[in-house]
Amino acid sequence: MERPHEKAVLAAVQTTESNEGFNYSLDELAQLVENTGVEPVGVVTQKRETVDNRTLIGKGKLQELKHLVEELDASTIVFNQELSPSQVRNIQEEIDVKILDRIQVILDIFALRATSKEGSLQVQLAQLNYLLPRLVGHGINMSRLGGGIGTRGPGETKLETDRRHINRQITEIKRELKKVAEHRDRSREQRQRSNLFRIGLIGYTNSGKSTVLNALTDSTTYQRDELFATLDPITRKLELKSGLQVTLTDTVGFIQDLPTQLIEAFQSTLEETRDVDLLLHVVDASSPNIESHEDTVLEIVKNLEMDTIPMLTVYNKKDLVQGEFYPTLFPNVIISALDPTDQELLLERIEAAIQEQLEYYSYSIPADRGDLLAQLKRETLISNQAFNKETQEYEIEGYAKDIGWLNYMVDQ
Repeated sequence: MERPHEKAVLAAVQTTESNEGFNYSLDELAQLVENTGVEPVGVVTQKRETVDNRTLIGKGKLQELKHLVEELDASTIVFNQELSPSQVRNIQEEIDVKILDRIQVILDIFALRATSKEGSLQVQLAQLNYLLPRLVGHGINMSRLGGGIGTRGPGETKLETDRRHINRQITEIKRELKKVAEHRDRSREQRQRSNLFRIGLIGYTNSGKSTVLNALTDSTTYQRDELFATLDPITRKLELKSGLQVTLTDTVGFIQDLPTQLIEAFQSTLEETRDVDLLLHVVDASSPNIESHEDTVLEIVKNLEMDTIPMLTVYNKKDLVQGEFYPTLFPNVIISALDPTDQELLLERIEAAIQEQLEYYSYSIPADRGDLLAQLKRETLISNQAFNKETQEYEIEGYAKDIGWLNYMVDQ
């Protein structure tokens, strides 16, 4: 028997602090809800100086919300602001449906998107940590809270009514994550020892990061026009025109008001990007809220202490831009990731950005050291190469990440 289609009513309070971007944030919430397979069927908003401590919205609006839920036969209310445990209970006393907030919807989308063992464990950890203080302990509240939206939550059977059981789950997940993290650390150390130049893709969710990754590396990473299409970090090798091989890592997209639980839970996966040599900040140039997207990403980058890493801003989706476009972040490149000509332009700009960070070198390589020449082509950016017939040596000029390592290799 097919499960009845779940319908949700959205609710939000517009305060003086949230005036700017309020409508966009509400539209984004609707998109988030739709991404879980739930249909947003109505919206209730209220303008207030500050939110109501007891129920977030005032008494009159709460009754209006109740009537709308009944009229539209909705089974869920999703608030755009984070709800405290007491607010959830107070609203639930007045309206007998599932009460969720923006953070829980994002957590549930992450649960839907996670494919790796580590990603799944991290989502579970974030969900349980978020839900633990919100458990009423029994009855319909527990069932609805545990179920999440679109039945994507941890579920009542996992939550049960025993807080000690949940705490044991959290401890076990942390133990499992530690094992996975140790394996990932070993893999990252191997990459670091290889002297490969590392590039990280970052950007607001749905900006086209996976499309850029696929276009440059001919990979088949999951890409769709939806929020958080990529959750688990994906690393691919990319060979530039010069022959230099670099790694390109795609990570989870950022979003306005990204839950702190998720930043904490995904700290380890974001570390895949934290030790890169260059950040490619992919921006949807066609978005009406481009400035907000840029500010959100830059703020998270700063919070993750990644703001010292050189950054090239990639303004994507130029084919969808209406009217004139004026970039605000520099250095930048404006492209459509699906356009082969623009792909070539992006590769050129990446190579130029890499060269700025490398040290110049000049060596004479004996003709019988073809192995060393091949390694230099893979792991350094060669700018000039000529063969000297008199000395039977290759005269090589280029740029390298680690001159000390290079001197050692040439001297062998």
